[in-house]
Amino acid sequence: MQFSEIPGLHEVKNTLINSVKNNHVAHAQLFAGVEGSAALPLALAYASYVNCLEKSDTDSCGQCSSCSKYNKLIHPDLHILFPVATNKKITKDPTSDLFFPDWREAFLANPFFTFNDWMELLDAENKQLIINVEESRTVVKKISMKAFEAEYKVVIIWLPETMRTEGANALLKSLEEPPAKTLFLLVTAKQERLLTTIISRTQRVQVRLFKDAEIKEYLVQKKGIGEAQAKRVTYLADGNMREAIQLLSAEDQNYESKIRDWFRACFGSKLQDMMRLSEEFGSLPRELQKSLLQYGLGIFRDSLMYKEVGKDLLRVDEESTDDMVQKFSQVIDFTKVLSLSQVLNEAHAEIERNINSKMVFMDTSFQMNKIFKQK
Repeated sequence: MQFSEIPGLHEVKNTLINSVKNNHVAHAQLFAGVEGSAALPLALAYASYVNCLEKSDTDSCGQCSSCSKYNKLIHPDLHILFPVATNKKITKDPTSDLFFPDWREAFLANPFFTFNDWMELLDAENKQLIINVEESRTVVKKISMKAFEAEYKVVIIWLPETMRTEGANALLKSLEEPPAKTLFLLVTAKQERLLTTIISRTQRVQVRLFKDAEIKEYLVQKKGIGEAQAKRVTYLADGNMREAIQLLSAEDQNYESKIRDWFRACFGSKLQDMMRLSEEFGSLPRELQKSLLQYGLGIFRDSLMYKEVGKDLLRVDEESTDDMVQKFSQVIDFTKVLSLSQVLNEAHAEIERNINSKMVFMDTSFQMNKIFKQK
């Protein structure tokens, strides 16, 4: 992973690069950013830059022996901890090492993947995913050994908020007084859940959400899509790169038109279509279900904006201001938009809590139908 693979965020990148150039590398750093941000890829790009054998003033070389191993996440002096639980394959004593091939594959496929993506991939049957105390003790032993080949031994802890108190306490001494040339990079999506003793021993790197231009550039250059589609997806993603990639997948599978068919069915009280689409949506992966609901929220927002100010102030392009948005703008008002948005947000939260998705979509269908019919 190189800095150049991450769109925008130049202010954060420059701060990280300058810390290396000025020999001010803090031994314990906390990369804090909400899900869908670049906190994890930035931490890995930074680790790669620190150990690059031919680094430039702006990035790692991407080709030396260290970078080649970092690119594949196989460097012997790179240790990654993340939350796990038993599943059908690993039925006893789960550890990051046992699940690392799956985690590595997930990251390489999408560096912006989230805890929910990992939980779904792990298929742990609703078990709580944690970083247990034995993992903490094991990594302390690993860093006490001499480095194999890198200047810095690097420990990346993805989602340290999933550590139990005992596990966090087992790391405290190492965070405060690590062995020489050892770098701890903690990557959190929920900093408020961390122990204050952990926060106080780390230097924080705040990672903001992406700007629209940064997401759009990434989608056009890395995903090879057109400007109009990139602009539409960027608007719906609202700064979340993970959401943008998921929405792009939904559009590629034509779920964009199906969510509109669902709204039309709810508006027209077409019971059979409401049931059919609820069944279909309920069979999709949960993250895609959440993205569809997010897309629906965007339609309602656009309709209200179109009603109040016309198309001039919409962030989406004129082509995206389609017939459906215009028609909805004629039949919904601010009160209805609030009610519809609340219904979709509640459905989003219920899906996150692993409530039966088909029932959620069916209940949401009837609630939207009731709101649409209100005078």
